Amino acid sequence: MNRRYSSSPRRASTHKSKSFHGGGGNRRNNGRFQRKPNTIPSSRFINKGVPVIEPEAEDIEHTFADFGFHPNLAKNISAKGYETPTPIQDKTIKPLLDGKDVIGLASTGTGKTAAFVLPIIHSQLQQKSRNAALIITPTRELAHQVSEEFRSFAKGTGLFSVVCVGGENIHRQKKELQRGVNVVIGTPGRLKDLLKQGELKLADTKTLVLDEADQMLDMGFLPDMRFIMQALPKTKQVVCFSATMTPSVATLLSGIQDNAVTISTQPEITSEHIDQNVIPANTTEEKMEAIHKLLAEPAYEKVLIFGETKRGVQRLADNLTKQGHKAQAIHGNKSQSQRQRALNAFKASTSSVLVATDVAARGLDIPNVHLVINFDLPQTIDTYTHRIGRTGRAGQGGTARTFVQR
Repeated sequence: MNRRYSSSPRRASTHKSKSFHGGGGNRRNNGRFQRKPNTIPSSRFINKGVPVIEPEAEDIEHTFADFGFHPNLAKNISAKGYETPTPIQDKTIKPLLDGKDVIGLASTGTGKTAAFVLPIIHSQLQQKSRNAALIITPTRELAHQVSEEFRSFAKGTGLFSVVCVGGENIHRQKKELQRGVNVVIGTPGRLKDLLKQGELKLADTKTLVLDEADQMLDMGFLPDMRFIMQALPKTKQVVCFSATMTPSVATLLSGIQDNAVTISTQPEITSEHIDQNVIPANTTEEKMEAIHKLLAEPAYEKVLIFGETKRGVQRLADNLTKQGHKAQAIHGNKSQSQRQRALNAFKASTSSVLVATDVAARGLDIPNVHLVINFDLPQTIDTYTHRIGRTGRAGQGGTARTFVQR
């Protein structure tokens, strides 16, 4: 079997809305919150969807066997049935194995996680060391996703990782660090806390990975990231994966990378392969009626719905559950364990509907999402593109529907 391997938000509004409907941000008027009118023209939410053109086989230069991975790692890759890398893996794994600094530009769902995880495992199997790699992600969910990938490929190798994120027991994370791990995976805030408390030691770290760097900067993590970088040794391999190379990302990387190799397999985010259309609706009742009709269609077995506020998202999920749908919610008011359980249930298809704020709009690789619904309008076209990008993963077809005012 010849399989190509592919793996793998802006902060949601903190305003607690009393309704599901609306779109955009909020503004105070006479002591009450009102939503800003959305200025994105409805035409931007409409696209017929064009066939996806798969890359020619000759565009991929390597097989996984060509990289010369350690036998134990090669065995795990083979056990998964993976033979041919994705374009971003094909072009980045070799320079990463050679120890070069790399900037990889590609959208999520194209195999970026394995592109940096596999070289780290190979290096550690050559010579194990403590806290050898630090992987920083913008969200807790993405950190766990990277951890799952690491454990999957490091199975039976004696390599260990720890996830250091907020919303989880910090004492357990401290114990794991004291016991000794090869790879530390975490979000900027918790990593900074552990450094300040003297629990995280990075003096011997050889590789720094910034995953979804543009998203981390969008979320305001620059001060925390700079604090963490000051604790790292001057000589290290710096790896940055990002959907786009923004001026902020370029500024962050200046001075910490040495002759970095820049590799882009998808220079700009596109959603041309996703069938997009609008659904006119003025009231919550009209939206709910339309959603029930969509969920009744056999083609939409797994549906992701985006809302603007945490309270509105929870109410919508509760409403759908009462109507007999297997719905889960992800938003900032839920604990990390609750968010992870909801995400796992949706990934495993034990729930068919996931209602979320934009915490799920980027970075997460959720397979086989058949339909994305924008219950509330996104603030920007960039947010819209990332939302609907949860369907049509790795260039496959998908469907997106957006509610707009009549």
